[in-house]
Amino acid sequence: MNCQNCSLPRAVRVMTACVTVLVAMTACSSTGGKPRSSDSGMGAGQADTPRFTVAMITHGPPGDTFWDLIRKGAETAAKKDNIDLKYSAELQAPDQANLVQNAVDSKVAAIAVTLARPEAMKPALQRAISAGIPVVALNAGIDAWKAAGAKAYFGQDEQISGEAAGKKLAADGARKVICVIQDQGNVALESRCAGVKAGFGGAVENLNVNGTDMPSVQTTITAKLQQDPSVDYIVTLGAPIALAAVQSAANAGSTAKIATFDTNAELVDAIKGGKVQWAVDQQPFLQGYLAIDSLWLYLNNGNVIGGGQSTLTGPAFIDQSNIDAIADYAKNGTR
Repeated sequence: MNCQNCSLPRAVRVMTACVTVLVAMTACSSTGGKPRSSDSGMGAGQADTPRFTVAMITHGPPGDTFWDLIRKGAETAAKKDNIDLKYSAELQAPDQANLVQNAVDSKVAAIAVTLARPEAMKPALQRAISAGIPVVALNAGIDAWKAAGAKAYFGQDEQISGEAAGKKLAADGARKVICVIQDQGNVALESRCAGVKAGFGGAVENLNVNGTDMPSVQTTITAKLQQDPSVDYIVTLGAPIALAAVQSAANAGSTAKIATFDTNAELVDAIKGGKVQWAVDQQPFLQGYLAIDSLWLYLNNGNVIGGGQSTLTGPAFIDQSNIDAIADYAKNGTR
């Protein structure tokens, strides 16, 4: 993504993240630093460093293409870094905390974790840190990772991203917006919609749906559009929800436009075809990659990325003006 598309005051950190990836991917390795081919075209020689076991523990629901991208980024970094990656996920915070405890009990070398519900996760993370296990956070918990004891954070500032989206809605001429939250209580998603409302400055109503039940998502959005025909813009917080909203609008006979946070390969086609107007990209592949790569750097050289500040991977906008470039990466399963 061309960093000219970044729309936040601290966009320089996105460039820092990009440089980190490029340095890591071109570093000398046991294969002489020459890249190897892979299905995604992202292969690299394996590092000649000790093999460590690292756990990545997220709140991603099964089958969600967004989390597939985070996992693929983590796996790409792990392959390059000679890391044995143990990925696991649970949507509910108590179950996710149990996974952290399992990782501690198995004596992993390091942990990367999402903090969608930070207060519920904090005790488990503190036990990991007390056991001498370094922790980094990614994707969710930008306001909580320091207090939880993590060494670094990789993701976007959801409030800033939401405000940027709200301003774009205003520029698009939107009048009444619904912001669809697929996981009620998730601090990242709640912050996005709060940001949308602040940036838009007009009528924004939150609509909670069950993101693990896509037929229910579609039905709930359809019912809302039928009940309130004045809604002219739907903002969703994930690509699968956006695609459900496209069908909901058709079912309701609504002319409401759809915009979203996050992307997947199918959403790329929807933007190309004009069914979705634009997407806010936080680069999930990059989040997964940087989280694992940063732990490799810490375990082998004591490096900490970010200087005590969050390393931002977004936001940037994807629309018809730049979708062709993104489509090439989406074909590789990395955007």
